[in-house]
Amino acid sequence: MSSYKRLVAFTTVLTFLLIMLGAFVRLTDAGLGCPDWPGCYGKLTPTHAAEEIAQAVEVQGGTHGPVSMPKAWKEMAHRYVATFLGFLIIGIMAMAWKKKAELRQSPALATWLFFAVCLQGAFGAWTVTMLLKPAIVTGHLIGGMTILGMLTWLWLRQTSPARSLAPPRDGGGLRILARVGLVAVIAQIILGGWVSTNYAAVVCTDFPTCQGSMWPHMEFKDAFHIIRHLGETPNGEILNVASLTAIHFIHRIGAVVVTGILGVLAFALWRNPGTKPLAIKVAAVLTLQIAMGIGNVVFQLPLWLAVAHNGGAALLLVTLILVNYRVAGNRHRIS
Repeated sequence: MSSYKRLVAFTTVLTFLLIMLGAFVRLTDAGLGCPDWPGCYGKLTPTHAAEEIAQAVEVQGGTHGPVSMPKAWKEMAHRYVATFLGFLIIGIMAMAWKKKAELRQSPALATWLFFAVCLQGAFGAWTVTMLLKPAIVTGHLIGGMTILGMLTWLWLRQTSPARSLAPPRDGGGLRILARVGLVAVIAQIILGGWVSTNYAAVVCTDFPTCQGSMWPHMEFKDAFHIIRHLGETPNGEILNVASLTAIHFIHRIGAVVVTGILGVLAFALWRNPGTKPLAIKVAAVLTLQIAMGIGNVVFQLPLWLAVAHNGGAALLLVTLILVNYRVAGNRHRIS
C-alpha cells in the first residue's frame, strides 16, 4: 500500500470517528463548553482556562449550564481532532499534486477536499459564535458528511479497478437508481441533522405512532424556517411542540421513502451476480439504521444509541457512495 493510499484511508476513518465525536459533543450539550473560538476563553486548553470556566459555572448557577470543565474538554477534544484532520487533508492535497503522474489521477478532488475542510472549519467557528443556530449546526454536520463522502470516493479510486459491475443490458437503469438512492440518503441525513440540532428527537415517544396518532398535530410554518435561533421562531417566540413534532415526523416520512428506494436498489443489485455483495451491504446497513432509529424513540434517546445512529447515517452514506462507484464504470478516473 502506497503512502498516499494509507494517508487517505487513515483520514477517511478519522473523519468517520470525528463525525461520531461531534454527535457526542452535541448530544451532551457541550457545544458551548468553550464559548469562543478557536481557543477556550482565549487559552489553548480548558486547564489553562480553569479560572474563567469556574467563573462561568458560578454565574450560570452550577455545572448544569452550557459551561463546565467536562463540557469544555469535550468541545476542545473535537476541535483538536478536527485541526489534525485539516492538516491531514492538506497533506493529501500536496501529495495528490506531487504524485499526479504516478497516481494517473487528477488532483482536482483532493483540492476541492481542501476547500471543503476550510469551509467546515468556518462552520465550526460559526457554530460557537452564533450560539448553536440550527441552520449553522446542521450545515456543520452536512460539511462533515461531505468531507467523508469525498474521502471515500478518493479512497475507492486508490483501491479499485476502473470497471463497471453493472450488466451491459442494464441500459443505465442501475446507475440511475444508485444515484437516486444516494440523493435520498443525503436528503434524509439533512432531515436527521435538523431533528438533532432542533432537539426534536424525543418529541415523539412512541412508535409507529407519534403522540398516540398516526398523523399528529403539526405546524410547519416555523419548523423548517432556516434563519432563527435555537428553540425560537423567527419572531423570537418559543418554538412550540407542534413545530418540533413536524420536524420529527417529516424525518420519519423520509425514512419510509429512503427505505423504499434502497429496498428497490438492493433488489436490483441482487439480481445481478456481480453486484450481489453490494445488495447485502445496502440491506444490512439500512436495516441496522432503521433499528437504531426506532430504538432511539422507544428507549428515549440513550446517548450511545443516538451517537451510533449518527454513525449509521455516515455508514449508509459511505455504502451508497461505494455502490455508485462500483456501477459507474470508467468515468470516475477523470474526476
